[in-house]
Amino acid sequence: MKTDVLIIGGGLMGFSVALQLAMRGVASLVVDKDSAGRHASGVNAGGLRQLNRNPAEIPISVAAAKMWHDIKSLVNSDCDAHFPGQIRVAENDADMQTLQIRAKLVRDLGFQHEEIIGAEELYRLAPTLVAHCKGALICRNDGYARPFHALDAFRRKACSLGVQYLPYTRIDAIEHDKKGWRLSLAKGEFRAPVLVNCAGAWAGRIAAALDEQVPLKPSAPMLMISERLPRFIDPVFGAASRKLSFKQMQNGTLLIGGAHMAELDFEQQKTSINWAKLAVSARTVLALFPQLENVRIVRSWAGIEAFMPDNLPVISRSKYSDAFHAFGFSAHGFQLSPVVGKIISQLILDDHTEFDIKPFSIERF
Repeated sequence: MKTDVLIIGGGLMGFSVALQLAMRGVASLVVDKDSAGRHASGVNAGGLRQLNRNPAEIPISVAAAKMWHDIKSLVNSDCDAHFPGQIRVAENDADMQTLQIRAKLVRDLGFQHEEIIGAEELYRLAPTLVAHCKGALICRNDGYARPFHALDAFRRKACSLGVQYLPYTRIDAIEHDKKGWRLSLAKGEFRAPVLVNCAGAWAGRIAAALDEQVPLKPSAPMLMISERLPRFIDPVFGAASRKLSFKQMQNGTLLIGGAHMAELDFEQQKTSINWAKLAVSARTVLALFPQLENVRIVRSWAGIEAFMPDNLPVISRSKYSDAFHAFGFSAHGFQLSPVVGKIISQLILDDHTEFDIKPFSIERF
């Protein structure tokens, strides 16, 4: 079977690329060894964050934010996206100085989306926050969406435009010749002039098959969710000097993360929750919102994600002119997914992109 582009990986990145190609009349086949969004794309915290991005990511993050604010026009769904802002709290003067330095860095780069607020406005936004905080860094148009809602919307829209999708399909071999790329699958042989690697935590193996070794490390960030509570907070909260991601969802539950990892058996695709580390996240929440002491945690989980040593993704042409990579988003790729699809489609069809992606080159390794 032949198509125009073969895409390995049926997560948000894979379907975002497929959708952008389909919108320009290019056929593609998305292949995934599991179901769509089985790992990182469907089980992450859903953060839509420009706040505190690596400076190299700021331009693409700002562009992605604009796409998320109009996401319904792209995928015929609002993906349950809300934009109450994201905040990093300063608990002391040292934290406040750190955040002020960060805000200046962003302004010096020509961007205005990160802003310092004082204690008065902080407590207006979070009246039940512990009393000693000095202020915060805020991005007012950040927010969150529901990951699986988004993944499903991207998949449905792409497939409605003719994208073919093969879930639960193992790749036995990847070969390249003068005609392009050939994937040998249990369901047959598939050829295309172009290959795209969006394989998430397994993308290092695909890159290695292209003789491009990368130091990708699979890991499994943990999340937990509480019982439903009366609404008491709108923005997403983090802290300047603590590991924390904390939000109250639309149904009143609290979604809590803190960049703590589960135990991972990568070969078996199994994770084991590390309750001691989750307790650290719970204590961090209580340090900021002590009134939550008796709230019950009802569920926890971990999804397998791809981490790079510098925490920057690979968004890049391969050493082969007809192959491309989009992986290694290090637990902060959800928000970037619409713009990554645009970037890879531009590289394929226009031989260039409007964005500076040099910091994300696979050649840096």
